[in-house]
Amino acid sequence: MRAPATLPSLPAASPFPPTAADSPDNADSPDRPPQLRASGRAFAQIVQYHPELTAFRRDLHAHPELGFEEVYTSSRVVHALKLCGVDEVHTGIGKTGVVAVIKGQQPAKAGARPMVGLRADMDALPMTEHNEFGWKSSKTGLMHGCGHDGHTTMLVGAARYLAETRNFAGDAVLVFQPAEEGRGGADAMIKDGLFERFPVQAIYAMHNWPAMRPGTIGINPGPMMAAADRITIEVTGKGGHGAHAYLTVDPVLVAAHIITAVQSIVSRNVKAMDNAVISICAVQAGDLGAMSVVPETALLVGTVRTFKPEVQDQVERRLKELCAAVAQGFGATATVKYERIYPATINSPAEYALATAVADQLVGAENVVSNLEPSMGSEDFSFMLRVKPGAYLRLGQGEQLPDGKGGTTGGVGSRFLHNSCYDFNDSVLPLGSALFAGIVERSLPLA
Repeated sequence: MRAPATLPSLPAASPFPPTAADSPDNADSPDRPPQLRASGRAFAQIVQYHPELTAFRRDLHAHPELGFEEVYTSSRVVHALKLCGVDEVHTGIGKTGVVAVIKGQQPAKAGARPMVGLRADMDALPMTEHNEFGWKSSKTGLMHGCGHDGHTTMLVGAARYLAETRNFAGDAVLVFQPAEEGRGGADAMIKDGLFERFPVQAIYAMHNWPAMRPGTIGINPGPMMAAADRITIEVTGKGGHGAHAYLTVDPVLVAAHIITAVQSIVSRNVKAMDNAVISICAVQAGDLGAMSVVPETALLVGTVRTFKPEVQDQVERRLKELCAAVAQGFGATATVKYERIYPATINSPAEYALATAVADQLVGAENVVSNLEPSMGSEDFSFMLRVKPGAYLRLGQGEQLPDGKGGTTGGVGSRFLHNSCYDFNDSVLPLGSALFAGIVERSLPLA
C-alpha cells in the first residue's frame, strides 16, 4: 500500500469546456480544516484531477434539472465520459439515463466476462436555493439540494481512473441514473432493459451524508433505508350549516379522530423490535372563506415507512381497518388508497463485506462505521437491489469547526439534505471516486 495522499486545494480551472461556474470566487476559503487523507493508488491518482472534478461538479450544481429532464446534465456526462476514454457510452436508457462500459483486462477463466455496476443519480429538486456563491443555481425554483451533482461527478472521476489504469479483469458498468427524487428513475432504467443489456453480477451506490465528517464512510449489513409508501385517506360525511351541526356528519371531526387513532398502529400493533413510521402530513377540508359551512369530505395525505415486507403488509391492513371503523363510529365512511412507492434499500451480505473491506483499506477501519444506523428515508436504488445483489454506502461530508466556546459548529457540507443552503462538499470528491474504483478492482481482481 502506498503512503497516504493529501487532497490539494481546489482551483477553479478545468480542462473541460469553460462554464459559468469556472470563476475565481469558486476557490476554497483559506480557513479550511485539515485536508483529507486516504490510502491507495486510486486515491493518489484521482487527487491529481481534483480541480477538474470540482469545476465539473459546480457546473452541474449551477444547472439543476428535474427527473427525466436531465438533458444538459446527461450531455455533460456523455462528453466527460468520452474525454475519459471509456469504451462504450449508451444514452436514452430510462429516458435520460446514461450507461458507460469500461473494459478491463481479460479474465483468467474462459467464458462470459464478469461485470460489476456502479450507480450515481443525476437529478435535482424543485426548491429555491438560498446560497450566494458563484456556482449557485441559475434556475429559479430548482436546486441540487441532495448532492446528486456530487454523486455524478464522483462516478465520472472513477470512470477516468478506471479507463486510464484498467487494473481489473472484466467490465465496469457505470450507471448514471435519472429521476431518483420521487420519480422512480431506477425502475424506469430496469424496465428499459438495463440489466438485460448489462448483466452485472452486483451493483453499488453511495450517498453523501452531512451528519458524518469528511473522511468517514458508513454502511451496514442489512437495511440502509426504509420503504416509502403514500397513503391517501378520503372521509365522506354529510355537509351542512355549522350552526346546525347535529344535522351533519362532520368529516373534519372524523378526520381528526383518524389522525390520532392511526398513531396507535405503530405503538400497539407493530412489534417493539421492528420499525415503522406513519405520518399524516397534509389535511384538506372545507373552504377557509366559509367559516360556517361543514364540508362533505375531508382528505388526508401522508407516508408510511417500514423495513420489513411483513410489517408493511400489517400497517396497510390496519390502516384500512382502523380508518373504516373510526368513520363508521361517526356515521361516515373512509377509504384508504395505499401506494407502495419505493421498496426498502437492503444491502446483501457478500457485497456489504466487499464494500466494507474497500472502505477499510481506503480510510482505515477506525473511520468506517460498519454498523451504521438505518435511515427511515427512502432511496430508489432499492429497485436495483431487488433485482441484483449489491450495497449502498454513505460518504461523510459535514465538517465540524471549533466554535470558540469549547464546542463545534457546522462547516462546509454540514447543512442537511434538502436544505435550501445545502451544498456538496467538494473536498470528498476524490475519496468517493476512489471508493467507487476500489469496489471495481476488488470485485474483479486480476489473476
